Amino acid sequence: MEKKLPYPADEPAFSWKKLSYSVPVQARNSNSLVLVFLLFLLFGNVQQITAQHTYIKHYSTADGLPSNNCYFTLQDSKGYIWAATDAGVSRFDGKVFETFSIEDGLPDNQIIRLNEDSSGKIWFSALNGQLSYFYKGRIYNEQNNKLLKKLRFTGVVISFYEDRKGHLWFGTNKNLLVRWDGKTVKRFSSADPKSQFINTVVYEDKSGIVWAASSHCLRYFDGKTFHKSKQHLRAVSYKTAASNADHTMLFLDYRGLNFVDGDKQQLTLRIDRSLIADNAGYFYAENGNELWLANRSGVYHLESDGTKTHYLPQVTTSQVIKDNKENMWFTTNNGLYMLPKKSRRIYMLDSHQGLSQNTIKSLASDNSNRIWMGMENGIINLLDRPAFGLRHFTLQDHEKYSSIKELKLNSARDAMVFSAEFGIGKIPLKGSASEQMAGIVQNNNTNVGLKSFTIGPDHQIAMAMSSGVLVLQKPGTNFSFSSADYIQGKNFFAGRAYRVYYGKNNELWFSNLQGLSQIKDGKLIRHYLNHPLLTKRINDIAQLADGTIVLATDGYGMLFYQNGKLSRQLTRLNGLANNICKKLSVRDGYIWVITNNGINRIEEGGSHRIESFEYTNSLLSNDVNDMLIEKDTVWFATNRGLVYFANTPFDKTRETPKVLISSISSKNKELTPDSTGFVLKPGDNSISFYFSALDFQNSNILYRYRLKTSNPWTETKSRRLEISSLEPGNYQFELSAKTGNSAWSTPTVVTFTQEEHFWQSFWFMALLLLLASFSFYKIAVYVTRQQKNKEQQQLVLKNRILMLEQQALQAMMNPHFVFNVMNSIQHYINTKDTSSANKILTGFARLIRKNLDICTRSFISLEEELEYLGLYLSLEKKRFGDKFNYTLKIDPEIDQDDTRIPSMILQPYIENAIWHGLMPKENGGKIEIIMSRRDPVHLLIEIIDDGIGIDNSLQQKRGSHQSKGMVLTQERINLINQIEANPIQIEIRQNGISGTIVSVLLPN
Repeated sequence: MEKKLPYPADEPAFSWKKLSYSVPVQARNSNSLVLVFLLFLLFGNVQQITAQHTYIKHYSTADGLPSNNCYFTLQDSKGYIWAATDAGVSRFDGKVFETFSIEDGLPDNQIIRLNEDSSGKIWFSALNGQLSYFYKGRIYNEQNNKLLKKLRFTGVVISFYEDRKGHLWFGTNKNLLVRWDGKTVKRFSSADPKSQFINTVVYEDKSGIVWAASSHCLRYFDGKTFHKSKQHLRAVSYKTAASNADHTMLFLDYRGLNFVDGDKQQLTLRIDRSLIADNAGYFYAENGNELWLANRSGVYHLESDGTKTHYLPQVTTSQVIKDNKENMWFTTNNGLYMLPKKSRRIYMLDSHQGLSQNTIKSLASDNSNRIWMGMENGIINLLDRPAFGLRHFTLQDHEKYSSIKELKLNSARDAMVFSAEFGIGKIPLKGSASEQMAGIVQNNNTNVGLKSFTIGPDHQIAMAMSSGVLVLQKPGTNFSFSSADYIQGKNFFAGRAYRVYYGKNNELWFSNLQGLSQIKDGKLIRHYLNHPLLTKRINDIAQLADGTIVLATDGYGMLFYQNGKLSRQLTRLNGLANNICKKLSVRDGYIWVITNNGINRIEEGGSHRIESFEYTNSLLSNDVNDMLIEKDTVWFATNRGLVYFANTPFDKTRETPKVLISSISSKNKELTPDSTGFVLKPGDNSISFYFSALDFQNSNILYRYRLKTSNPWTETKSRRLEISSLEPGNYQFELSAKTGNSAWSTPTVVTFTQEEHFWQSFWFMALLLLLASFSFYKIAVYVTRQQKNKEQQQLVLKNRILMLEQQALQAMMNPHFVFNVMNSIQHYINTKDTSSANKILTGFARLIRKNLDICTRSFISLEEELEYLGLYLSLEKKRFGDKFNYTLKIDPEIDQDDTRIPSMILQPYIENAIWHGLMPKENGGKIEIIMSRRDPVHLLIEIIDDGIGIDNSLQQKRGSHQSKGMVLTQERINLINQIEANPIQIEIRQNGISGTIVSVLLPN
């Protein structure tokens, strides 16, 4: 018998049968302004659905397989899925197919069988008869493994078995059976044409006896040779015999499934002969009472109670396996198919099963357990349960109604109310074919831009429209309304609205451009004033049992609002699939939400734990329009049809994905870590990790890693990690992963060491430190010595300057000058000019006192220098009378008190100008002293005389006579320039034919 399942699965993915359905009939039109529709066949004949589609994931060349023509599938001990094709072998981690071909070491691209031994080697049986295996990231063949040359056969290896001793048995399509212990080969054959070893399958029973079943007979092994048994094992082919881990065996003959234990055989499941005769392939059986059979017509799931489920009809299938997560894999000539385990299977209805179209906009259920589906173009489909009968009808003026956006039972639960852009319609649930449907529209028949509606407990209807929120208190039978009935603040609230919702106590909640508002006891409460997030666009509103309002926002996740306060916000950071939330549904302590990238279920409790349904992302990642949550089943309206799956309890196991590192490389060189890790050479200070988390249903996997246990974790979604510029030291690379529902997995650990360059070693650093210390010591000694020498030089210079200053003082008070001044005083006394004598004597005394004052200082103010020069020039003036004149010109911008110059620096040049420039002239001359700013940081002093000129004076003098005062001054300046940063510059030049200019440039 064929059993009808709650979630039927007797129609395969991608191979549906077209069915014929009744054509929708339009109702008669009424002359009334109220739109009236005749419901035809709503409660009449039902089209029976004979094939509901179980979603099966399909992998093909578009997903990375090297070829769609697949021969064999294997899941290895690590969890990878291997697929043997006619274009190489692929290893699949749930996201990426990694393909190996002859370029990677395969002896032939056509691999017909895969097996794994106890050491983890993956054996490849090629169509050309050669064997090879994959081990630790590398393929070994006859060219790179001498032992494999011993396994060169004349036939193709069709079976593989490893006994308890670790011996490998290879059955071939020739009269040859081979045993290999890893070093030596033992070959078995038979000369008897009626009992040869063609297509031999080997298994070891519980007592340790090795049995060999060929196309001709059954044999047992005594440790040296094989002996024929009286028993027969007449499997249909070598593909229909399989050994079990408990050392029993199952095989198919034309009666059905047989169980073998030693020399005992038992038929455990009878099977229709036609299924086995239809080129039966490798099967999967559990406990001998359940069989997954692959044949030319697809896959059959056969159970002991007679239940038969057919998958992939008309798709030639060669093998069925179950992985370690209870998913079923089908190997076909059209790629690989993966049927999820039963608790995670997804089912689907679309146009192939009789829906009028694939796009479903809204869902609802009625009292009769029927599912209503609102479609585009004013079409409604109705699904009867449990028989899965389907009917559909089209509304009159369907083009005007367009999409059926929402479906809701009315308060009396005797009619289904639907909404569209144009308005709202009501369909009675009971009655005859003459029952009518009434529509709520504006009297002028204009489009109201209806976004959503809600029905209150007192039969009132609230509508969210593009113009605002309208509340109809008693729509009655005639649902028509007029804009003249709008009363702002009472039954109408202007502003583009998005959602309306009647909560507890007959309170109306709505969202519009301003945000969230509430009408309570006839008063408008603007909740959007309480928090900025409540001003964002709100796509749906729901209420929990404790009165908390749940809001689905457009980009800000889910908001929980209670007692006038925002109590919580859930976003992607908390586990939501997306922050754009579109629909909400609350049932049995859970909140279901449709996001822009999948669906979530949230516990109502304080933790608000979020569950993801990532295994549904193939169908529900986007374009989900509505949902219907029932106790046992959840239904989703999508643009691809009606999707549904079992409403199972909250997944509390939180199974973590298994993380595997597929390869490690450095500088394009593959690395193979052992139990102690590996070592990177000093120049190889970069490393790349390639990894994956084996999960064949969840593709949204997050990884985290760190290089040392003391480091913080770094999260990534990339499956490749490149680390460069590694410092020398020991590293422990840790990698773990998680899905939306799981905790972080136990880290996979790889240890390695980055060797140091010789110049990074301790001895080199110690030597370098020693050399640096010695060099520092020598430099310190040198610098100290230089500093002392410099200080000594400066001391010498300062002493020399002091000495020159004393000599300059002596030069300024030379005997000639003193003698001449005294003669002048005596002259005035002799001539009884007491007044003049007193003046000269007073001036001379002041000059002497000034000399004694400035001789103790290296620098004096310009004001003091001018005072001194004034005394000196006045005395010279009294001596020479009219033969000598002088003028002083001082720039008024010069601060005479603040400007400082070296002491006793100008007088020698003035004295020289008088005695050697002016006095040789019969009528004397004039000296002009000018002080001005050369620039902001320099003072220019010019001593200009109109004497005979310095060049002429030097020619008249005998020998190399030089003014002692000028020589001493030049020496002082040279010494000062060695100490000070800014030098003093002196220039003496003749001013034309006669006269001399002395320019002194002093730093300020």
